[in-house]
Amino acid sequence: MSTVFLNDSYMPMADAKISPMDRGFLFGDGIYEVIPSYDGKLVGFGPHIDRMNEGMASIGIQFDWSHDKWREVCETLIEKNGGGNLGIYLHVSRGADTKRFHAYPEGVAPTVFAYAFEIAAANVPDKSKVKGYKVAVTQDMRWQRCNIKSTALLGNVMHFQFGYEKGYNETLLHNANNELTEAGACNAYIVKDGVVITPPLDNQILPGITRLMLLDILRKHSDIKVEERTVTMDEVFNADEVWITSSSKEIAPVTEVDGKPVANGEIGDVWLAAQTLYTEHKFEY
Repeated sequence: MSTVFLNDSYMPMADAKISPMDRGFLFGDGIYEVIPSYDGKLVGFGPHIDRMNEGMASIGIQFDWSHDKWREVCETLIEKNGGGNLGIYLHVSRGADTKRFHAYPEGVAPTVFAYAFEIAAANVPDKSKVKGYKVAVTQDMRWQRCNIKSTALLGNVMHFQFGYEKGYNETLLHNANNELTEAGACNAYIVKDGVVITPPLDNQILPGITRLMLLDILRKHSDIKVEERTVTMDEVFNADEVWITSSSKEIAPVTEVDGKPVANGEIGDVWLAAQTLYTEHKFEY
C-alpha cells in the first residue's frame, strides 16, 4: 500500500512525517479505528466512526469531522491503493506541542493520519474453509479504561505476545475474579447449549464493532439466544464453542484453549449459523 493520508493531504507513505513532539508518539495520546473493506465496500462504517467520536470526546480531543468527510477519506484511500480486501486505519492524536508535559495542551491542532493495508479475504461460512484458532490464557493486567480505543496499546501488545511466542493465535484474558474479559485484540464469546454468551460491556472491555453488529444480527435475524453476562473461566473450559471477533477476523472459531480442545475440538454448528448470518448482513451497518 503506497498512498496515505496525513493532515488533509494524500502522499506516498515514505513522505508521511509527524513531529517527534506529537503527543501520539510521546504519550499514546490518541484514538484510532480499523475499518475493513471488501471490493470497495466498507463494513460497519457508521458504528466505527461513532465509536471514534466517542473515544475522542472521552479524552477531550476536539475534532468534528462529519461521517461524510471520514467516508471520503476511506473511499479515496481504497481507490488510490487499488481496492480489493483492505483495512483502513484511522488515527487522530491530540497533536504536537512545543514541550513534553502531561496535561492536555490548549491550542494544539490534532494530527490526522490514515492508511490502507491488505487484509485476508472475508470468512466463508464453511467449516472446511475456516481455520480453528488456538488461544492462550492469562490474567488481564491492562489499565482500567479498556473501553477507550486508545493508541496506547502496549498492554494489549504484551498480552498478544504472551500467546504468540508460545505458538498461539491469540490470548484470552480474565480478571482477578477469574472472569473472562476479552482477548489481546478481540472480543470473546462462549456457546453453551445453543446460547451465545459474551461478557457485558464495561470498563474492562472494548465495545467492539463486530461484537455490536454480530449481536444485533443474531437478535434480529435468528432464533439463537444471546446473553451478555459475566462468564467465568470454568465456563470457558467447559463451553461447547468459543469464539473471538474483530473487524479483520469477523467471527473466528476457537478450537483449543490453553492446550485443551474446546468440546470435541471441531468447529461448531452455532458458529456456522452465526457466520452465515454475519456474511449476509454485515454491509448493512
